[in-house]
Amino acid sequence: MSDLLDDPSPGQNAPEFSVSEISGEIKKTLEGSFGRVRVRGEVGRVFKARSGHLYYDIKDDRSVLACTTWKGQISGLSVVPEEGLEVVVTGRLTAFGGQSKYNMNVDEVAVAGQGALMALLEKRKAQLASEGLFAPERKKPLPYLPQIIGVVTSPSGAVIRDILHRLRDRFPRKVLVWPVAVQGSNCAPEVARAIEGFNSLSPGGALPRPDLIIVARGGGSIEDLWGFNEEIVARATAASQIPLISAVGHETDTTLIDYVSDLRAPTPTAAAEHAVPVRLELLGWVENQGARMANATSRAVQLRRQRLGDVARALPRPDTLLETPRQRLDRVSDRLPNALIAGVQRRKLTLSERAASLRPATLRSLVEARKDRLKNLSSRLTLRPIQQDTARKRDALDRISKRLNAAQTSRIERHADRLSATARQLEILSYKATLSRGYAVVRDGDALVTNTLRARNAAVLSIEFADGTVEIGASAATPKKTAPKPAAPKPPKTPGEQGSLF
Repeated sequence: MSDLLDDPSPGQNAPEFSVSEISGEIKKTLEGSFGRVRVRGEVGRVFKARSGHLYYDIKDDRSVLACTTWKGQISGLSVVPEEGLEVVVTGRLTAFGGQSKYNMNVDEVAVAGQGALMALLEKRKAQLASEGLFAPERKKPLPYLPQIIGVVTSPSGAVIRDILHRLRDRFPRKVLVWPVAVQGSNCAPEVARAIEGFNSLSPGGALPRPDLIIVARGGGSIEDLWGFNEEIVARATAASQIPLISAVGHETDTTLIDYVSDLRAPTPTAAAEHAVPVRLELLGWVENQGARMANATSRAVQLRRQRLGDVARALPRPDTLLETPRQRLDRVSDRLPNALIAGVQRRKLTLSERAASLRPATLRSLVEARKDRLKNLSSRLTLRPIQQDTARKRDALDRISKRLNAAQTSRIERHADRLSATARQLEILSYKATLSRGYAVVRDGDALVTNTLRARNAAVLSIEFADGTVEIGASAATPKKTAPKPAAPKPPKTPGEQGSLF
């Protein structure tokens, strides 16, 4: 009886679990006991998978806690975990039975203390500075009087009212407001998208592209301004093709966007003052410049009038200038009639001298001289050179004719030889030569007879020999002979040649 009640082996009555069952129970116990927790520690290894999920460790001096943030949860994080950053993570503890591990699914990350935030800020600042994003040579000059100003800020805060009020007082301009969240987890991506959106607008389109961008926010703690310290905002500012003024916080607040922007304004109101000049001051300056220009023009005219008077006093009177030319004209007018008469007389004398040389005897002697010269030239133009040239050409023609006749004769002889050779070959290949060796050709009318059957059936057979043709048949009274042809030279007979077809 004691054997039945006693337990010889302790633990045999404990329930048995499968591996999956015990893993599930552990997961339920872990999630039920802890639920949603907050853990503080230093970020260790950080790994982002291809799927978009983020895996990292939270550690202290003795232990390590594996953490996971799924792809859809990353956009909700106010701070993205970076290695070496001290943070406070919030989420749920869970177990992964496939590897007998537990981890924490994190959906919220906050920096643990201002010191850690400043350390992260300095780290990002050093990284961006090493890439040249803070270099002065890459900063763009601001337009003197922009037509359209784009403002990236919260539409419900006092910042936009201060900017619009300041612009209205100084120089009214068209303002495009891109509403964004100026703090929290949505601040950085919305500000970056606003800067990129302004740059993507087309100049002169339905929604015109601004000539200047102001990114503004009121003062606050470093946690409130942290969205403007994010790397995505700094890089969007550096990539902006439109000049950008940063006016985030008060004068003592400094964020990363202040180092990357083309100009940092201590306050949003100061940003509006940097954006446009004072209209009244411009009007006063223009009026002042107009007055100065009018005074300068009047003084220049007065100086030139005075100089003209001085120069005019140094010149003689017009009547004095014309007295000498007038006297010269009078003297020339008095001499002109006598000069004309003298000129006519000189020309008459010259004409008389030329007419004296033009006598008929002189012309006849000149014609005779030309005739003698013509005769001399005609005597030199004899036919002897022409005859010599004709003789030379006749000799050349005779030589060419002889060469042509010789070439023609040689060509005819060659063709005759070729014709004779061809005739001999034709004679050799003709069946006539075969007939002279004792053969005969048998025909039935015009058809050749090549076998005995056709020969028996033929009414009349015509047999052609070398010296004539013989007809054999019922209607043939006498053999018919044709005129004999000259026999070709007979080649020697070879053994086996037959004398006739029969």
